[in-house]
Amino acid sequence: MGDSSNGSSFSGDKSAKIFVAGHRGLVGSAIVRKLRHLGFTNLVLRTHAELDLTRQSDVDAFFAAEKPRFVILAAAKVGGIHANSTYPADFIAVNLQIQTNVIDSSHRHGVHKLLFLGSSCIYPKFAPQPIPEEALLTAPLEPTNEWYAVAKIAGIKMCEAYRIQFGFDAISGMPTNLYGPNDNFHPENSHVLPALMRRFHEAKVNNAKEVVVWGTGSPLREFLHVDDLADAVAFLMERYSGLGHVNVGSGKEVSIKELAEMVKEVVGFQGELVWDSSKPDGTPRKLMDSSKLAGLGWTPKIPLRDGLVDTYKWYLENVKQ
Repeated sequence: MGDSSNGSSFSGDKSAKIFVAGHRGLVGSAIVRKLRHLGFTNLVLRTHAELDLTRQSDVDAFFAAEKPRFVILAAAKVGGIHANSTYPADFIAVNLQIQTNVIDSSHRHGVHKLLFLGSSCIYPKFAPQPIPEEALLTAPLEPTNEWYAVAKIAGIKMCEAYRIQFGFDAISGMPTNLYGPNDNFHPENSHVLPALMRRFHEAKVNNAKEVVVWGTGSPLREFLHVDDLADAVAFLMERYSGLGHVNVGSGKEVSIKELAEMVKEVVGFQGELVWDSSKPDGTPRKLMDSSKLAGLGWTPKIPLRDGLVDTYKWYLENVKQ
């Protein structure tokens, strides 16, 4: 928890130095927005060109010079199924290097508290639904992204190990599928929600008659707006100092069919939505059990439709048409 009188409480000192690693990504940028909104004035940010987190000596020199009080580790090499299967060495090596360097240097240079962010892909391919934290390491992973998942699992275990051996206040949060401003809307390698948004937008602009989506639309998925995740990150930094990792989800499921129809409506595409049921559907259900976080007192605030409206507004203003 940290007693505020010794200066280690997260929200107690708005001038405390906070290093947000990966501040330009979907997650990191939302965390920076949240911290600034909360009144934090001393954020330490470095682009990849300014600080290569895979280089141990550079990371160590950075921590020796800057001595941040808090660290939020949102930097990672991420990508879809295609990228994971094409560059497995990058996904395991780069992520292991980043998190090992940052977690170890944080401990050695007196950081008060560190939060490591992972992903729901750490869980077994056939985990119970909704997926509780206890499902970790109980069965085999999804083979298509096991390189990334193994690295993230190592990060969780490293935080636990440094807490056990050194009393280092390192915690881990595992978010569900995220969306929002700064998402990747690339036509080939984006996730389902930004991919749908882009396709409906382009269909609208081109006056297309229809948009064809793979599968039947029956699989259920969970989505969390990245600003809700950022709010949860600030909450965990303030309230949680436990050994185990914490799931961060919305607890709400939506079928791909409902999602596609909602995105179509938000974008304002007037044509037909056609399902190609000859194409695969993927996992029927993927929901995280976020009751541990709810028990601590945090719940998400942004309904999916509101979040989609917000995201589409960002898309229109920021994605090259």
